[in-house]
Amino acid sequence: MRSERGRVMFGDGEFVPTRATKALAGYEGPRPLLAPRVFVAMLALLVALGLVLGVSLGSSLTVAFCFLPAFVAGVGTVRQTAAAAGAGFLVVLVALWDDDRIGEPTPALVVAGIGALCVIVCHLRIHRTEEVTRLRSLVAALQRQLLQPLPVTTGQLSADGLYQPVEVDSLMGGDLYDLETSPYGTRVLIADVQGKGLQTVGTTMALLAAFREAAHHVAELPRVADALEDAVHRHNARSAARGEPERFVTALLLSFDDEGRVSVVDCGHVSPQLVRHTAREVLPIEFPDPGLPLGMGELAPGPRTLKEFTLPRDATLFVCTDGVTESRSADGDFYPLEDRLRAWAADPPEQLTEALRNDLHTFIDGSPRDDIAWLTLRRP
Repeated sequence: MRSERGRVMFGDGEFVPTRATKALAGYEGPRPLLAPRVFVAMLALLVALGLVLGVSLGSSLTVAFCFLPAFVAGVGTVRQTAAAAGAGFLVVLVALWDDDRIGEPTPALVVAGIGALCVIVCHLRIHRTEEVTRLRSLVAALQRQLLQPLPVTTGQLSADGLYQPVEVDSLMGGDLYDLETSPYGTRVLIADVQGKGLQTVGTTMALLAAFREAAHHVAELPRVADALEDAVHRHNARSAARGEPERFVTALLLSFDDEGRVSVVDCGHVSPQLVRHTAREVLPIEFPDPGLPLGMGELAPGPRTLKEFTLPRDATLFVCTDGVTESRSADGDFYPLEDRLRAWAADPPEQLTEALRNDLHTFIDGSPRDDIAWLTLRRP
């Protein structure tokens, strides 16, 4: 599932929504494709035409009016289908009477049986449509709670971006992001869980919960990374006990203060790109020690390092997951991210997300092979 404006994109058994979940998801129920007035006018016209033609064609109308409830069953409501079946049955009776075959029950029974079957099929179709609509609405509501809709503006930065799980209509995948306003500035997380799609959701949710707690209560950014490290280890321990694979996570942690100073901790993630719009240049933010992914921190020789720099007012800080940098064209070429950013550096910063979204979609021919996420971060 994905939301175009938000740009962010159940078990076995039947889901029955309560009033609360309906309100949360904005569910209004399916709407018939045939408007009531249009249906009544169409049915009246067909019945009148059938009665007129029945005088000349007689019982040959039997076959033609078998298709009327079948058509309505695919696009209308149960009542509309029943009305079409009844109207068709009436027209056939008139045709049989005019053809002096009113005593033959077979044609009328065929039309009645097909009409009843169409009513049942329509009921099953609507029930299935309601179920799918409810589930998609609930997924959309849950996604809005887990991932902030973009764009977002805080006191320290303006953020835009895109989130697209590789699995269509999935709640979320292995890529994730979050922005939290804390006493220490605006904290930003973008991360990529090992694997892709729904198999990574457990780790993703554990990481988001840990970040939202630590971002507000831990002053030092490296210690926030340590809190996320502990969360990944705890989740991996639970996964191992259930016989599920353990996963590591690459991540970038960023903190923005009121003066435009940026602190970054790199946990084996894709390097940020600084887009200078006035100078029309792109500068990769290099880390002397990029660090190890979350879940592998015990292998590091020392604590995680902190890199600090100032974000100019004429610049955009671009952060993404490897779903962008490792996207391939039909010819197997990697997406030239740095070249594209340099080409768009002279454009207004607000257009960067839309330009990248359209260009990447064209480059991969609309078929992503991995979850995709990126953020464009600017001083407000």
